[in-house]
Amino acid sequence: MSTYTNLPAPSPEQGLNRYLQEIRKFPLLEPEEEYMLAKRWVDHEDSSAAHKLVTSHLRLAAKIAMGYRGYGLPQAEVISEANVGLMQAVKRFDPEKGFRLATYAMWWIRASIQEYILRSWSLVKLGTTSAQKKLFFNLRKAKAKLGALEEGDLRPENVAQIAKDLNVTEDEVIDMNRRLSGSDASLNATVGSDGEGSTQWQDWLEDEDADQAGAYAERDELDARRELLVQAMGALNERERDILVQRRLSDNPVTLEELSESYGVSRERIRQIEVRAFEKLQAKMKELARGKGMLIDA
Repeated sequence: MSTYTNLPAPSPEQGLNRYLQEIRKFPLLEPEEEYMLAKRWVDHEDSSAAHKLVTSHLRLAAKIAMGYRGYGLPQAEVISEANVGLMQAVKRFDPEKGFRLATYAMWWIRASIQEYILRSWSLVKLGTTSAQKKLFFNLRKAKAKLGALEEGDLRPENVAQIAKDLNVTEDEVIDMNRRLSGSDASLNATVGSDGEGSTQWQDWLEDEDADQAGAYAERDELDARRELLVQAMGALNERERDILVQRRLSDNPVTLEELSESYGVSRERIRQIEVRAFEKLQAKMKELARGKGMLIDA
């Protein structure tokens, strides 16, 4: 979103404290004001309205970013990634759904940060399956629960319990624990890039406010739904597909009037085709989901 080039940006030269002071200058929004600004963005792509929505939530993005301080990455870059997620949330936010922007934005902010971490860490570039991501973000919490934070290999009973709790294999638990405890990046190494040389990575690793396993489960479900949608679209003819995509799956939906002129039929006929196509798509998605053992409300 190019309208945000004038946002305050964290940098090592500027210092984190100064950046936090700057973003506190932006006022928080009352629900009514937030709704009206969001409507102006959705209905008219008012860049000034979007800018106010973003700046009023920079503190939220920074707060969430601070929960990821233990991954040995520059804090300024983590905050910048959080802001990217915030911008994406504002871009997609629908004020008619009835919830606040902060509630919606939290998922986008965390997802953006986590993707940045996974791109940056060499130890997870070797494997980024859903199970490995889940382990990466939750292993220390699981070990702490069992009182098994000591260095070295885990006891067999602890491996078995963690594998069960996180729904992964015992081999995956052993492998990820060795990576996190080994020479790749020891959790006991100190973090000294911001002057906190006495702080260890493991002191900051856990994001207490985020359910990382839940976040990745939600993302896996979303990916599965998208796959079902693509397959189900094959049940529609070319005209039905085109009308449904332009009316319901486009960022900028086409009006009935525009489609009626394009196809040379009445607006009511376009509406009927749209409704029928959507019903066919729902039915096909449910049929495919049953075949995969999934339960969805298409």
